[in-house]
Amino acid sequence: MSLHIYDTSTRAIREFVPVEAGRASIYLCGATVQAPPHIGHIRSGVNFDVLRRWLARSGYDVTFCRNVTDIDDKIIRVAAEESVPWFVVAERNQRAFTWAYDTLGCLPPTVEPRATGHVPEMITLMQRLIDLGHAYASGGDVYFNVQSYADRYGSLSNQKVENMRAAADTDDESCKRDPRDFALWKGEKPGEPTWPTPWGPGRPGWHLECSAMATKYLGPTFDIHGGGIDLIFPHHENEIAQSQAAGDGFARYWMHNGMLKIGAEKMSKSLGNSLLIPEMVQKVRPVELRYYLAAPHYRSSIEYSEEALQEAAAAYQRIEGFVTRAAEVIHDVDADAPLPQAFVDALNDDLGTPQALAVVHEVVREGNVALSRGDKEAVARLLAETQNMLDVLGLDPRSPQWRGAGSDLAPVVDALVAVALEQRKAARARKDYAAADAIRDQLAAAGITVEDTPHGPRWELSH
Repeated sequence: MSLHIYDTSTRAIREFVPVEAGRASIYLCGATVQAPPHIGHIRSGVNFDVLRRWLARSGYDVTFCRNVTDIDDKIIRVAAEESVPWFVVAERNQRAFTWAYDTLGCLPPTVEPRATGHVPEMITLMQRLIDLGHAYASGGDVYFNVQSYADRYGSLSNQKVENMRAAADTDDESCKRDPRDFALWKGEKPGEPTWPTPWGPGRPGWHLECSAMATKYLGPTFDIHGGGIDLIFPHHENEIAQSQAAGDGFARYWMHNGMLKIGAEKMSKSLGNSLLIPEMVQKVRPVELRYYLAAPHYRSSIEYSEEALQEAAAAYQRIEGFVTRAAEVIHDVDADAPLPQAFVDALNDDLGTPQALAVVHEVVREGNVALSRGDKEAVARLLAETQNMLDVLGLDPRSPQWRGAGSDLAPVVDALVAVALEQRKAARARKDYAAADAIRDQLAAAGITVEDTPHGPRWELSH
């Protein structure tokens, strides 16, 4: 079976057929950088990173565009509260998001455009809409005329125009022809940044920027548009309206990940229940946090709890334990070994990561049995299958991301532990077991666990 995904716009599972054979284009609504990210934000990054990796593994040349909204009402509000320029807030928090994506093993996007760098494209799009009668300038603002697109507006969110609430995105609604019209451009206000346009200085509306950036980098019609389920209305609904009203085909598939909740509430900064990434990676390792976020189906909601987080960490450690022990026996893994068909079928069925990870755990169980009976041929095959599956999920414990490659301290620690283990080996050889045990205890106190195996001592940092 080829890849099939749930398309929000048709509310059905559809076979993925790209615009261009052999190529896949993805636009993901990225961060609005008024604050640092919590795990609810980064869940979206992890989910779509798995999609991207799976498309690449399936043979597609993937272009992945993830935007940054670096000007917005909230950013301006935070800047005013802190008495700093708006760009200080945006830059600080964009760096926090980049760090969080990198820390959880998300591949860098092909392109990561900022809204403020694409005002010329926004002006062009607004002019097209005005010329076609789908937008109008009023009071220094520019609005999308919802009634001009009323026969199709609401299709993504499955709403009728007459039942929709007002856009409520301006201070003065009297400038609008209809309260449901939404702002493409907001006229200048004291203390706010502005850019020049034919309709006066001002700044972008939230929805306009994504249409301008997506089509600039992916073309007028592209494959997949992704984001959180909370963006379906009004953000994604408005993106579709302004893009298709201007004559662009825009996204062919719409994918939305579920929310992460504490209790009955969506995790958000406004509720004060956010769990920031630096705090989370003190509770579990980054790879374990990635496992926790990737394991549920991307469309499901996650009910956060410390117990579930620790259970996910323990589950990952079982996988990691097999890979580590098997790698002591098998040094060269076949990166081209075929993936188990059940794993392929799971991911092709709307990116079914729960079923895919069930296959991983089953192969790990088989691998542990093979290890216990000394069947090196089976261990080699099962280790290759495990690592190749984990690579697709971004969870391979032997990848540079999780082995600490690039860390200045990693080779130093490795060398120091090697010296200690040599001293312990010498103590045991002369039957000075008290000294050997003391070395092991000192390593344990430093957070290093030593396990004696038939192939010699193996060490790892304590979890």
